[in-house]
Amino acid sequence: MRKGKKSPDEMTFLEHLEDLRKRIFYSFIAIFVAVIPAWIFSQDVYKILARPVTQFLPEGTRLAFTGLTEPFMLYLKVSFLTALFVASPFIFLQLWYFVAPGLYQKEKKYVIPFVSLMSLFFSAGALFGYFVVFPWACRFFLNLGQDFMPVITVNAYFSLAIKILIGIGLVFELPTLVFFLSRMGIITSRWMIKNFKYAVLSIFVIAAVITPTPDMVTQSILAAPMLLLYGVSILIAFLFGKERIRRKQKPGEDIAG
Repeated sequence: MRKGKKSPDEMTFLEHLEDLRKRIFYSFIAIFVAVIPAWIFSQDVYKILARPVTQFLPEGTRLAFTGLTEPFMLYLKVSFLTALFVASPFIFLQLWYFVAPGLYQKEKKYVIPFVSLMSLFFSAGALFGYFVVFPWACRFFLNLGQDFMPVITVNAYFSLAIKILIGIGLVFELPTLVFFLSRMGIITSRWMIKNFKYAVLSIFVIAAVITPTPDMVTQSILAAPMLLLYGVSILIAFLFGKERIRRKQKPGEDIAG
């Protein structure tokens, strides 16, 4: 070990907190740097984000605002959302650097696949929310209120958009996390199957938090792909988990045991 370099076991709790603070600080710096160019395209990005609801509004109807500064704050929030997705690979890299000291040397080689897959699935989840969940929710609620004049504020709409896009993006990280946790031997496919009932409960709780209203229809539409992801994750843990690798390497020991 190099002089002055501490192992994870030698690091104190406060030193772990300091390392976490440093990783969070670097992540925020990356987001703030990305906000500057994102601001230039904020109006174009807003038009894209508004499409899931504007396509179902009566012709000529636009989203409204009730405060003088709301348009400025909206474009600022859009810029930060754009910057978050642009900087997501760097943020996931900081996450890896935070957990890497606790890994074995042979496990640290997964840094590139980890960052790449986390970024890919985060974006895939957001795209799924944008193209599938969001339009369906907008159409459902607008049809439900078709007897009334829709007055949707940009602030309320964007709060819903950021909740769905980021929420589903994080949910889609499950297969990637399971892949690496199973490779490290932290979880197994058997453990995931055994705790399936708790996973179902957790999935519906997460769906209730992400969805705009606590109705079972919208929750079920969001929970269905999450359950599918959990099933895919079980398969990933079975195929790539350390338990399977050990059985391949030492079949005689397993049979004897």
